[in-house]
Amino acid sequence: MNIPSRPTGQQAYDILRQRFARMGQIRNALGILGWDKDTMMPAGAAESRAESIATLAVLSHELMTAPDMPDLLARAEPGKDAMATANLAEMRRQHAHAAAVPGDLVEATSRAASRCEMAWRTARQDSDFAGLLPHLQTVLDCTRAVAAAKAEALNLSPYDALVDQYDAGTRQADIDPVFAELASELPHLIATALDHQKSLPAPVAPTGPFAVPAQEKLGRETMAALGFDMQRGRLDVSLHPFCGGAEDDVRITTRYEQGDCINALMGIVHETGHALYEQGLPKDWRAQPVGEARGMSLHESQSLLMEMQVARSRPFMDWMAPRLRTAFGGSGNDAPWEADNLHRLVTRVRPGFIRVDADEVTYPAHILVRYEMETALIAGTMKLADLPEAFNARIHDLLGLKVPNDRLGCLQDIHWPSGSWGYFPTYTLGAIIAAQLREAAMRDNPAIMPAIAKGDFTPLLDWLRPRIHARGSGASTKEIVRDATGAVPNTGPYLRHLRQRYCAQV
Repeated sequence: MNIPSRPTGQQAYDILRQRFARMGQIRNALGILGWDKDTMMPAGAAESRAESIATLAVLSHELMTAPDMPDLLARAEPGKDAMATANLAEMRRQHAHAAAVPGDLVEATSRAASRCEMAWRTARQDSDFAGLLPHLQTVLDCTRAVAAAKAEALNLSPYDALVDQYDAGTRQADIDPVFAELASELPHLIATALDHQKSLPAPVAPTGPFAVPAQEKLGRETMAALGFDMQRGRLDVSLHPFCGGAEDDVRITTRYEQGDCINALMGIVHETGHALYEQGLPKDWRAQPVGEARGMSLHESQSLLMEMQVARSRPFMDWMAPRLRTAFGGSGNDAPWEADNLHRLVTRVRPGFIRVDADEVTYPAHILVRYEMETALIAGTMKLADLPEAFNARIHDLLGLKVPNDRLGCLQDIHWPSGSWGYFPTYTLGAIIAAQLREAAMRDNPAIMPAIAKGDFTPLLDWLRPRIHARGSGASTKEIVRDATGAVPNTGPYLRHLRQRYCAQV
């Protein structure tokens, strides 16, 4: 590429667009390599794959931190188009993050995370925290070094610098009061929900085994009904469900159990929510920063809107119940397959050990524990070796459970081994936004839930596409939510939803 020695404002912006497009293609390649690593890569390829991923990460970092980038970013003038202006702002934000971290630290962090992920698979299965500890310590050391470098460059605290990677503009000062309110409300809310649940008939779980091919078929049909474009994505299996891949190739995964036909389905619906967001991003801005999802709180709001707000609603179950019965051979008079029973089953409050299987009411407690743990580890006020004991103690405090082993405790999530520190808060922030979006969507179009009862998700998707998906990163999370709902993110709709659904309170 011939770069003018003194590019004009528009020339500088055009050069940046080409460069970020190239980085976007590297990101696409990393997405597919990462998906393959987590789904079907043979174990013996782990070291080679770690090197490949690290090399691409370094190439992207070198493009982002090229010597002429500061001058190009300073000179660039994209014109009066609002999305182009937002694109340049995102370019500058992403460059500030990348330029703060030296290339050798980027490479070391990528390698450490890839190796730790593979070690985590065995450690989780064997409940062997001691075996994972040295690998995880390396990841934590690298993460703290990255956080320190970004904190200095961005004038943020180390933890805020990490959160900003996943949720631009979100700070610990924003999170702490929200989580303090939830911590105060949760004990009474959980107790009230459990008391109310006792007044209802106990749900009866359908008995298996449930053939995996039948579960997969129903999952694919549900994805398509929700609006997933099957020509631009696929469904596979992984140890930990996720949404990944690349533009026009959105890969989602779930995990199946032959004794349960609900968990995998809900996992598919959850990841489809993520995928619908990715497939609905503005096409005119592909491979540009403004064309990316705004952040993980908004991303999680899309998955939790579909799974928690929609798929665990009675209208959804009115539609799904006969499909479950048909898929798994239940008879028309079989009580476990009735919509009322299935709805009580998927809204059952039952404190448990596994975060991804938690109900809506107890789920925030799992996030509060992880938030407390990772903020302490990043700040250096807790030693990594003390994580299992501290983790188990807080689970007992909030949920009254005694964690029997680390597989059901601090080893259950892939986030820390993979280097995703600062990510956990976005789950609960996303749940708060999801409730707010559903409330606003229903207010704007009361026909949405009746349509869902008939298997028609078009009205909901039509509401979401222009208000959330097509906005990309053209505005802040607060602005996007405010424009869609009339208010910035707040706990009111979320707590109202939990009380209405689980406590029969208005």
